[in-house]
Amino acid sequence: MTDKSMAAGLFSWNEVKKSLLACIWFMVLTFPIMVIQVNTIYKTVEWRWHRMFVVGVGAFALSFVWRYMIRRKEAGIKKAETGESQKLTISQRLLTDTRFSRPAFGAVAILVLVFPLVSSLYQIDIMTTALIYVVVALGLNIVVGLAGLLDLGYVAFFAVGSYTYALLNYHFGLGFYLCLPIGGALSLIFGIVLGFPVLRLRGDYLAIVTLGFGEIIRLVLENWNAFSFGPSGIANIPRPGFFGMQLSLQQNLIYLYYLMIVLAIFTVFVVRRLQDSRTGRAWMALREDEVACQAMGVNKTRTKLSAFALGATWAGMGGVMFAAKTTFINPASFTIWESVIILCCVVLGGMGSIVGVICGAFALKLLPEYLRAFSEYRMLVFGAVLVVMMVFRPGGLISDVRKTYKFKVNGK
Repeated sequence: MTDKSMAAGLFSWNEVKKSLLACIWFMVLTFPIMVIQVNTIYKTVEWRWHRMFVVGVGAFALSFVWRYMIRRKEAGIKKAETGESQKLTISQRLLTDTRFSRPAFGAVAILVLVFPLVSSLYQIDIMTTALIYVVVALGLNIVVGLAGLLDLGYVAFFAVGSYTYALLNYHFGLGFYLCLPIGGALSLIFGIVLGFPVLRLRGDYLAIVTLGFGEIIRLVLENWNAFSFGPSGIANIPRPGFFGMQLSLQQNLIYLYYLMIVLAIFTVFVVRRLQDSRTGRAWMALREDEVACQAMGVNKTRTKLSAFALGATWAGMGGVMFAAKTTFINPASFTIWESVIILCCVVLGGMGSIVGVICGAFALKLLPEYLRAFSEYRMLVFGAVLVVMMVFRPGGLISDVRKTYKFKVNGK
């Protein structure tokens, strides 16, 4: 289907009639709310017909645009089914072509380095939070994006890392830099513990079991007062120091921001190396077809356990950073909603795509903050953006570029 034929089909009388019907239906549906206003003081009724006109025009235009986008999506699916060559998107072209990717990464690096020098404390604080979610989402990307294992209890490992730092510092006075690897190691152990019972599960059953695991961890932390201080949580968690120097609040936030930059770069490097390794190829084979993967000689048990363990490790280290940034944690910080947000970062950004997951984490953590001007409507706008993304770009903001291999005989 060419663009001309698609445009001709869109502007046909049938499509106009469908948009008109949607417009009338929406006007009738919103009539009592948008048009009728009762004044209880003077006991009068005000009729705001101009609002009905605005609703009608807006509904007609949105219906028209929606149908056009649906047609474009259907045309792309037909091209893929008929085997026509698909062009890379602009974002994928920027990532694969070194002529564009290197200058783009250089500009991003300069922006990242100078950001805390030209921004307010509030901006630095929310950017640090976004970087924490980048690290955690990249860990979940190993489990969901690469291995294809739906984990809804991922926040449990995040909580393990946070409470590891808080409790070790409270009881034994251990510092941040020592607790960071310990938190990752303990989360790795918990990932293996979770991995063993779910080796035979997949799909919805796996999601339900991991969801239950996450709730168990939260309830234990909330009710075991002697161990975790219960709902009151743990306060006065120290921020990381810089060679024993006394830092002000602003200096500490900037230092924590740069620490998160280093941890995020390290995470990207490790995840990229894992993705291109033999283990990464085993994860992707497991994601595509578990039965065929096992038939080809891949150890399914070891592959699943490695995915859960390594994904949990980054959640644990992100949890340590979260505790150091907030200086206060309690079980209310690790609800199922956090697992959903982290999973949305992976799905919205693009499962399996490192750059996509980074963009998804930034979008989901920064967008609600910058939509505060809309007050109570910001979550409505946020939800609408997610719906539109899932309908028209189910592969995510920046989908992963699948590698293709060509078999050549005698160099041909």
